This record gives sequence, C-alpha cells and structure tokens, in this order.
Amino acid sequence: MTNPSTEQGEAQVRASRRSRQAARIAEAASAGVKVLLVKIFLLAIVDAISVYALFVLLLRSDWVVFGAVLLVTLIVNWIYFSKQKLPAKYLTPGLIFLLIFQIFVVGYSGYIAFTNYGTGHNSTKQDAVNALIVSSQQRVPDSPTYELTVVEQLGNYSFLVTDPKGRVSIGSTDAPLRRVTDATLNDADKAVALPGYTSLKFTDIVANQQKIAALSVPLSSDPNDGTLRTPDGSKAYLYLSDLVYDEAAGTMTNTSTNTVYVDNGKTGSFVAADGAELLPGWKVEVGLANFAKAFGSESIRGPLISVTLWTFTFAFLSVLTTFGLGLFLAIVFNDMRMRGRNVYRVILILPYAFPAFLSALVWAGMLNPQFGFVNQVLFGGADIPWLTNEWLAKFSIIFVNLWLGFPYMFLVCTGALQSIPDEIQEAATVDGARPFQVFRLIKLPLLLVSVAPLLISSFAFNFNNFNLIYMLTNGGPRDVTAGVNVGATDILISMVYKVAFVGANRDYGLASAFSIIIFLLVALVSVISFKQTKALEELN
Repeated sequence: MTNPSTEQGEAQVRASRRSRQAARIAEAASAGVKVLLVKIFLLAIVDAISVYALFVLLLRSDWVVFGAVLLVTLIVNWIYFSKQKLPAKYLTPGLIFLLIFQIFVVGYSGYIAFTNYGTGHNSTKQDAVNALIVSSQQRVPDSPTYELTVVEQLGNYSFLVTDPKGRVSIGSTDAPLRRVTDATLNDADKAVALPGYTSLKFTDIVANQQKIAALSVPLSSDPNDGTLRTPDGSKAYLYLSDLVYDEAAGTMTNTSTNTVYVDNGKTGSFVAADGAELLPGWKVEVGLANFAKAFGSESIRGPLISVTLWTFTFAFLSVLTTFGLGLFLAIVFNDMRMRGRNVYRVILILPYAFPAFLSALVWAGMLNPQFGFVNQVLFGGADIPWLTNEWLAKFSIIFVNLWLGFPYMFLVCTGALQSIPDEIQEAATVDGARPFQVFRLIKLPLLLVSVAPLLISSFAFNFNNFNLIYMLTNGGPRDVTAGVNVGATDILISMVYKVAFVGANRDYGLASAFSIIIFLLVALVSVISFKQTKALEELN
C-alpha cells in the first residue's frame, strides 16, 4: 500500500520537472525568435545595399556586374534562410570578401594591363565625344536668348529654360533638355519653378557663380546640336563646337581647319592623317601593346632593366646585411658568459618597435645635406648629398634598411640558435672541431633549415619595400632621360606607383603590365628559393 504523502511528493516532482522543461522550451523559443529577427535584420541590410547597387548598375546598363550581384544576393538569401547548410553559413562571408577584395582586384588589375586605361583614356567613347565637343564650343553670335531659372535637386543644378517660342524645358549637364508642362510661369510667361526642384535665388546664384557658369546643358542627345550656357544665371545662350562628330563614319571634323580625325579602332582616340591626336580619348583593349611598349621602347626598356637590376640588388643586399648582422648579434648575445644580455636585447629591438615609415622619415631628416644631424654633427658641417647623389642614395637606403631590419633577424636567429641541442655542439667539440667549424658545418645548416623560409619572405618583402623608398628618397634622383617617371633609387613597385599615380600623364595600363612582370619575377624567385629550402630539409 503506497503512502499518500509519497505519491503527493512524486507528483510535485513531476510537476516541477514539467515546469522546468516548459521554461527551457519557452526560453529556447524566445532565443530562436531573437536569432531569427537578427538574421532578418542583417539580411535586410544586405538586400537593401544589393537592391541599390542593382538600380545603379541597371541605369548604367552594366549587365555583367548586374547579373553577378543579383546571383550572389539570391545565393546568400537561400543559404541563410535555409535550416541546413551550416558550413556554408560560416564560409559565405569570407568567400564574398575574398572574391571582392582579392580575386576581383587581381583579375581587374590584370585586365587593365591589356587596355590603354590612363590619362586621356579613362572613359567611354560617348563621354569622350561629348567632352571634345564641349571643350571646343564657342557662343553663336546671333543665337536666340533663352530665359533661364537655375534649379537644384539633390545637390545637382539644372536649367529650367523658356525658349523664344514659349516652350519650357529642363536639362542638366548629364541629361539633355526635355519638355515639361507643369512648370510655374510668372507674368512674363517665364518658367520660374518646377515641382520637385528648388529654384535658386539671386544670392544663391552669386554664391555658386563659378559652378553655374561652368554648366553646359545639351539641347538634344546629338552633341552636334550644341549646348546652353549662362554667364549670369538669368539668360542662357547657344554654344556650338568647331568639331562635328559623324557617328556613322566614326570621324570628328574640325570645321575651322577642315581637318578630319578618324577613329582607327586601335588607339582609343580620333587621329588625323598627320598623326595629330584629339584628347581626351576612351578606354579600349590593346592586347599586348603595353608589354611591347615596356620592352620595345628604348626610353622605357632601359630604365626598366636598370630598375629591375637595382630591385634585385636592393632585396638581396637587404636580406644579406640584415641577416648577417642579426646572426652575429644573436651569436654574441647567446653566449652565457655575457652579462646584461637581456638589457642589450631590449635595446637592440627598439628599431623594430617603431613604425618603419616613421623611422624612414626621421632618417630622411637626419641625412638632409643642409641641416641634417649626420652632416652637421657627425661630419662637422660637411655638405654630403646622401639622398641626391645616385650612389650615396643607394648606400643610404641599404644602411637605413639595415637599421630597420636587423632586429627582426636578431630575434629569429636567437630563437633558432636556442632550439639547437647543446649535445650536438658538445659532440663536435669532443671530436676535435673548432668553434668556427662547429658553426659552419653544424649550426649554420641547422639554422638555415628554420630560417630559410623567413629569408625568402624577407626577400619578397624588400622586393616590394615601397615605404622605405618613398619616404627616404621618393625614388630620386630623377632620371630625366627616361620615358617614364623613374629615379635612380626606384624599385619596381615604386616605379609602378609613379607611372600610375604621379604626374600629369598617368598610364594605368602600363603600370598594370609592370605589376604582372613583378608578380612573375617574385613567383620565379619564390619557386627557386623554396626548392633550395627543400634541399636543406633533406640535408637536415
């Protein structure tokens, strides 16, 4: 016979257990709802950005990128709204960033190497035609006067014009004039306002006079019809160009000189029979022309070869000097008989603790010929051109890079030496080997097994050590005979930077071709070096 109190106790336990289970289920459900809401919120942000990008791409008729963005957006939503595909949910963000910031950047840079993209060739053919016609326009002496009201929408200015026949149109630099029927007219039948636009007052026109005077509003989609411009913001006049574009024939004719410029389909510009070229042009694919220019033009081939040789020399000497000094100091301070080793080690790694670009700027000031510390203090006011003489500048770069790089090699070699068992050295000493023989035949081969991959990476780093060159000498002194902007201390990467971003004539296509050459050289050196590293491992 069961005890009533026992049954009551068991019932209470079961009720308490059911209550706890219900609480856990409710808590899990609440957490699941919160996670779902966060997921929907984050996906909503991603989808909103994607929809905006799709609209922009649609307006630009960029169908390839439009399809790629749409496909990626659909895949992301499919993955994250699915109850499965857990690995894909973790991998997708990383893959997207990899595609955008690595693969796309590398692929696009490679594509640019096969185009004429650069100053004067950085847009489409239609943009180039419009720019040429607008740049050569002059006011028609007897042109009709258009009554004008300057209006603004989202920070962009437009012309609200009333032609001599009373017709009202609106247009901007990017959009030709189009008829409107809902404009507000004043007593003189001049359009003064338009829904969705803000009419500028006289004070606003005065404050933005230069921007408004620079506006050129096309009369129609045909650039030969001319544009409207205004000198005062109240009246507009017709401007026509000396250049007439024939789209069917692909020619641009100068009506003043009767010179015909033809699109030859190769240079991305209009060229006359005597070789004269109209700029700006437009971007076109040129095949291997940039590589042919790099190796075929003497004014570029010569500097390219000298810069390549100096790049290898700089990278090799940088690794050799920093490794040599770092290894020497590591051996010295690895000796247990030396006192205060830890203090010296801390002092030696101080150059490594400061930012490299800041240290390079400090050294640039110290090596200044007129007021630098080195000339004024160490050499008693001597005028030594450390950074302006070709060979002294190269020596200065090697020296400063030694000061910056030896602490890293010191730390690496210290760790590698301490990992070599003492028993090996003791056994060699017992066999009669001298200290130098122990180092050359035992320690150095074992050390190189560990350090060789780091030496390869250090070589690759110095091969593209842009910061030091740019901050210390800016690649100078300048080689005035070169066909590109290059100096005596420029390495390949700094030359690429100058060709692409410095000066009035920027040649992105040629710079991208140089980048591909750099990639091939670094890849070749890395393959050879890693094969030697493997040989060291087999020796070990």
